[in-house]
Amino acid sequence: MSSGRRLCWNKVPEVTVHFWIIKALCATVGETAADLLDEKTGLGLPGVSVLMTALLAVVLVVQLRTSAYRAGVYWTAVALISVVGTLISDSLTSDMGVPLETSTTVFAIALAVVFVAWYRRERTLSLHSIDTTGRESFYWLAVLFTFALGTAAGDLVSERMDFGHWLSAVLFALVIAAVALAHLALDLDAVWSFWIAYVLTRPLGASVGAYLSQPTGDGGVGLGTVVTSVLFLGVVLGLVVYLALTRKDVAQPRQTMRHTV
Repeated sequence: MSSGRRLCWNKVPEVTVHFWIIKALCATVGETAADLLDEKTGLGLPGVSVLMTALLAVVLVVQLRTSAYRAGVYWTAVALISVVGTLISDSLTSDMGVPLETSTTVFAIALAVVFVAWYRRERTLSLHSIDTTGRESFYWLAVLFTFALGTAAGDLVSERMDFGHWLSAVLFALVIAAVALAHLALDLDAVWSFWIAYVLTRPLGASVGAYLSQPTGDGGVGLGTVVTSVLFLGVVLGLVVYLALTRKDVAQPRQTMRHTV
């Protein structure tokens, strides 16, 4: 037996404060951009959903073909998934009449199935080992369902339970803070802490986006979907460019043993 070493590059960024800021902002963009596209394109929810899903598929192919994490490609995929996840949830509610309680439950079950299948196949859900096509495929499928679940759950709280957008944002922020505290002080598992917070940042960002974009008569600030989308997308772009240049969120390569006969 002879042994050699190879470098394994993680395909996702390090989970830093930049990560959570961009993730929440992408959730806001997903909410307002989905509404904007539905309003302005004239394609309706089905047409917009097909268009954005096709665009997402192209970007995911590029992401899967990269050999390492690239900030621009990765966060473009996240932003598009945010839009697609929102459109899927909205289509079920608006076009098919599926109750929010039902869609929230279905998306939660679907996400659980993805995690079970992912773990049974790979024996790990660690974000530090997204270094194969199989693991990355599970990762992006989980991300899609987190956005769809977050959209449905957020609408359920803000609309069906009548909390309103501003109070919903405060509520989701408090729950995220509780999860962070449980992880830091009570040793809540890091993987589950991450995914719980990942789901909750979707309705948090969406509630903020809806509050800013909705007319003042409906309890919002009245910025509109165009201004809100451009504003948050501009911040996301600036942060992604910063990370691409500084590489502050790039994980160090792992060295693993490769044995050859």
